[in-house]
Amino acid sequence: MMSVLFRQFCFTGLALLLSACTIGPEPLPDDPAYAPVIPAITEIPQPNRGGIYRPDFSVALFEDRRANRVGDIISVILSERTQSSKTADTEITKESATSFDAGTVLGVAPSLGDYNLQTEINQDRELIGESSSDQSNSLSGSIAVTVSEILPNGLMVVRGEKWMTFNRGEEFIRIRGLIRPEDVQPDNTILSTRLADARITYSGTGDLADSNKQGWGSRFFNSEYWPF
Repeated sequence: MMSVLFRQFCFTGLALLLSACTIGPEPLPDDPAYAPVIPAITEIPQPNRGGIYRPDFSVALFEDRRANRVGDIISVILSERTQSSKTADTEITKESATSFDAGTVLGVAPSLGDYNLQTEINQDRELIGESSSDQSNSLSGSIAVTVSEILPNGLMVVRGEKWMTFNRGEEFIRIRGLIRPEDVQPDNTILSTRLADARITYSGTGDLADSNKQGWGSRFFNSEYWPF
């Protein structure tokens, strides 16, 4: 009975460890966090018979209309490039020696039974470690996003996603961030490097994406939960 309970306990613990190493559910299109915001219907102001100015319908005479309201579209030019390199060398050496001479008592070396009390201890410890890391990433392209919110300080919150379906899966780009109206170009484009608090995701689903993933067994043995 105890052996059966022990096996069940082991299987349960292994299942919990494996579940901790699994990857979450795959992303799906039409995520509300990246959905476009449809602005409310703007009420048409009553005609102002005393002048030609009409609120919310003004047009600049010497520049193109830039996105500055909720629901406007802005094209984000992806120009991301990161590169990191790190090298570390560690070497630790320690040597120690201890000698205990019991001396003599009345000309006789003291002993304890068949053991002499004279003792010598020598210790040598050495640790050598080397590590190197080199990583480079780049992302280029463009994605159209919408203005989802205007903050009190004038910053605009933008978000959006682009899904591309292929014969063996899908690829998607998702982006969120804060932009300044001054950084928006006359053609309503902005560099991704101008986004504050940016969240940029580029990934995929399907057969091609699954082929680049480790199996659940490999993820377990390469995770922090494997003690060896």
